[in-house]
Amino acid sequence: MVASVGSRPGRIPALTKYDVLEELGHGGMATVYRAHDKRLGRDVAIKVLHPHLRESSEIAHRFEAEAKAVAKLRHPNIVEVFDVSSADEDEQYLVVEFVRGQTLRKLLQKHGALPPEIAASLAVELLGALAHAHASGVVHRDVKPENVLLEHRPSTGATPPPPSVEGSITPAPSSKDAKSPASGSDAHRGERVSVKLTDFGIAKLLDAQGVTSTGQVLGSPAHMAPEQIEGGDVDGRADVFGLGVLLYESMVGHLPFEGNNPAQVLRRVLDGIYPSAERERPSIGKVYSQILDRALARKALDRFADAESMRDALSRELARLGIAKPRAELEAYFDDPEGWAAEHEKRLIAKLCDLGGEARKQGDAVSAASDYNRALAYAPDDPALLRIVSSMHRAEARMRLLRRVGPVVIGAVVLGTGAYFIASALKTQPVVDDTPASPTDAGGVTARADVSSAPVASTEPSAIVSAQRPFIPAIAIRVDAGATVTKKRNVTIASLRPANGVLVSKDGAPPVETSSDTTFTFDDKPHTLTFTCKRDLCDSRTIEVPAGDSDVALDVGLRIHPGKLIVEGDPTRAYGIDELPTTTVTPGVAVPIPMIADGSRLITVFDRADPSTKKTVTVRADDQTRVSFKAP
Repeated sequence: MVASVGSRPGRIPALTKYDVLEELGHGGMATVYRAHDKRLGRDVAIKVLHPHLRESSEIAHRFEAEAKAVAKLRHPNIVEVFDVSSADEDEQYLVVEFVRGQTLRKLLQKHGALPPEIAASLAVELLGALAHAHASGVVHRDVKPENVLLEHRPSTGATPPPPSVEGSITPAPSSKDAKSPASGSDAHRGERVSVKLTDFGIAKLLDAQGVTSTGQVLGSPAHMAPEQIEGGDVDGRADVFGLGVLLYESMVGHLPFEGNNPAQVLRRVLDGIYPSAERERPSIGKVYSQILDRALARKALDRFADAESMRDALSRELARLGIAKPRAELEAYFDDPEGWAAEHEKRLIAKLCDLGGEARKQGDAVSAASDYNRALAYAPDDPALLRIVSSMHRAEARMRLLRRVGPVVIGAVVLGTGAYFIASALKTQPVVDDTPASPTDAGGVTARADVSSAPVASTEPSAIVSAQRPFIPAIAIRVDAGATVTKKRNVTIASLRPANGVLVSKDGAPPVETSSDTTFTFDDKPHTLTFTCKRDLCDSRTIEVPAGDSDVALDVGLRIHPGKLIVEGDPTRAYGIDELPTTTVTPGVAVPIPMIADGSRLITVFDRADPSTKKTVTVRADDQTRVSFKAP
């Protein structure tokens, strides 16, 4: 647990095996103290459960069970659990490793957005912890900067930060003269920095009482995966989402999902609405932005399959940029944040230019543009970079022009060549035939022209095409190939949710009603399908069907807007829902109810103090339903 000083005085619990020294902080579940282990002679952090939570036998049981599960985790990036209270003790508590440092939240408050490579290096450490926990069957459920602890031990000879300072990172002397960790000159670099994840299972424990259920969200809803908000099944991909939110905030400087109140934030999380990281801060670059987009995908199926996959993606990009040892990079940064940033910027610009140049030579214009654009974000006035990017823009413009006029030019060349050979042939014929020439040849050219004039895949600056691409040979091959045969393929809607009332529009055409097992016949070009619901009861979804001649099966799931339930009753009582067992409803508070396939849901509401008192009601999408438990 992280050290904190100067907190308000409060009740100091008496524990048999530990001398409790001071309060460090408190949250929705427990108060945290610094204590001394009498037997082992070491400082520890002790989380003492709040009295009102101890009264719940379910919470007490879960607290012990979760503590035992987390205690089995042994990983350098996870705060170690040392001990848990026994059933016969007056206090219920958890004894964990004491970390002298600060939280990632404090670091972000002090420095704002971190350099992208530092944020990515932190994420690599945390994803390793999550991968280990998930392999042991433990899901964190509450990944956020407040639960990330950073410990930096100054180099030998440096004065450590005094204990009265709240774990601030103190620059070590003469760190500006240190070699870059990327050089690998010091095999032990990185050992003075620890990145640790804490509070595993806390959200699950709180859910036992419904205190984090919909309507009473504890903490920041911006870090919760959509399936957590909706009360659905939660697995490791919820932690991938939470880590994505953490990484986005660390790189961009603000949360991806923001609003004026928790309800707006929840709405944005459920809708998947957030600004692109690269657009918010161009120095992040396209690769990191794409990694974030995948981690923050609305549907768990669209995210990284697991924490290890996301860790690999970040590690590959760091290695591509010359950072083979992320922890060594973290150590150099914490030794001297400003000095590291200045040196890293120089190294990064040079590396990005090298990578962009190599990609350009290989004809990979998209990758080249991505690297050059990121370099330009760091050095917007660099004349050499400006010349390169400008030339690539001009090359892209020429390519677009050639795509538009190329078919016309080719058609003219083919017709002219054909006319020449026909005229030559006619000169050798003894009989003159005045029959008009058949339009078949022209028709064949027209068909080829249609194929050549297919729209450009992307006109964004990040999709710049290299000036060295051999355009003409590609066109010549297309002409020599003969008449183009358009291939047909079947696009089938294999599954559809909701099952009824869904409309589909192809390439912007007027929408028509559809259902599962519907099959459309498409050509081999790319197409866009947009799905919506009647009466605007669900979020629209656009699916890009790529070019090709293979049949395609689509699983289409639209998020149906939730209904809202308001319970009227005694404000001192709490109510539950049979179909949503983790949800606790407070009278007068509107609670979103996730919908099922037909846009409505039959639920049973009961009094938690008297479960035999219950009422059944139908809640509909985008509608508000009231149920009264008031005494007659």
